[in-house]
Amino acid sequence: MSVTSQASKVRLRPLGDRIVVRVIEQEERTPSGIVLPDTAKEKPQEGEVLAVGKGAYLENGQVRPLDVQVGQHVLFSKYSGTEVKIDGEEYLVLSERDVLAIVER
Repeated sequence: MSVTSQASKVRLRPLGDRIVVRVIEQEERTPSGIVLPDTAKEKPQEGEVLAVGKGAYLENGQVRPLDVQVGQHVLFSKYSGTEVKIDGEEYLVLSERDVLAIVER
């Protein structure tokens, strides 16, 4: 599955065990209502899976499908992946091993 940017027809298709995630920004206020400046915010660690690769290649040449699927929300390691910007949209491309958990709501 691939991601198509809406501004143009640029397609982004992850390879192997990589996934493409749209990062979900965290609240800009504390629970008590205090507005946080950009310098005090933590790096987001949750995102929505937009595209997944075919899977991880095993030593015997077979492909192991990924555990994550398009549309799921995931938690990932804080400084993992590579940030890319295509047609003004920001995405994070990361390996499945950087995914810590699937968020079920």
